[in-house]
Amino acid sequence: MTRWLVTGAAGMLGRDLTDLLQARGEEFTPLARVDLDITDPAAVVKAVSVVKPDVVVNCAAWTAVDAAEEHEEAAFAINAGGAVNLAAACASVGALLVHPSTDYVFDGHASVPYAEDAPTAPSGAYGRTKLAGEQAVRAALPDASYIVRTAWLYGAHGKNFVKTMLRLARNGTSPGVVADQHGQPTWTADVAAQIYALIDNAAPAGTYHATSSGQTTWFGFAEEVFTLYQGPLPQTQGQNQDEDPERPRLTPRPITTADYPTPAQRPAYSVLGHDAWHAAGISPISDWKDALQRAFPALLAQ
Repeated sequence: MTRWLVTGAAGMLGRDLTDLLQARGEEFTPLARVDLDITDPAAVVKAVSVVKPDVVVNCAAWTAVDAAEEHEEAAFAINAGGAVNLAAACASVGALLVHPSTDYVFDGHASVPYAEDAPTAPSGAYGRTKLAGEQAVRAALPDASYIVRTAWLYGAHGKNFVKTMLRLARNGTSPGVVADQHGQPTWTADVAAQIYALIDNAAPAGTYHATSSGQTTWFGFAEEVFTLYQGPLPQTQGQNQDEDPERPRLTPRPITTADYPTPAQRPAYSVLGHDAWHAAGISPISDWKDALQRAFPALLAQ
């Protein structure tokens, strides 16, 4: 049996991964931020030496993209310094390290999906700190690490775009949503399953893109959330029997990036390619609409 250690275990991805490991009957140690500060080298060495894991999955990260612009040093300490500490500890006990990363390591100017080996060129602080973490992990564990880039995450645990859209829909609000940024909405439970598959299949070390297949915009994503929440569109002949005829149907409004300025520049194009999964004999995540439909019951229950 594989022995797992999961850092950042109280986060959105960490909770889905530990739920999966529990369901699979795996032996695992979940460590939240209160249990382990990955920026503390001594604490990391102690935790890894006590658990003696076969696999460490680093779900601990600074993910506040806008705040990173003002606090890049603090973000770097977690996203890069923490990765250095975990990689060194893994090397000392012969453990594999799975290190989630992000689409923000790319410049966002592409027009075709970014391959796993495409040149990186982050345009903001968050992307710079995550790229530094990738580089540290590869340098320390070139044959014993997995960089797992993901993007546009949502899940049952924690704040995310889908929950925001559901709250607005429930409140009868039709929000303006950016329609000129392209990406792949990705359910954290699917990312957890891909991480598990890497280890279960003894996949080659390297970089993998754990995002849903297909692509859309934030506006298209929001439209699908509203559609799923409100049920099927009314039929051509008369009103759908499940639709309240007294309540107007809500729809988001498309806006541009310029209409919604943020401290950090968002990539205009965040679509990632999945060739590494095929090369490893593992299926990539299914289409984003399929994933959202599978996730929706859990999201509605929150």
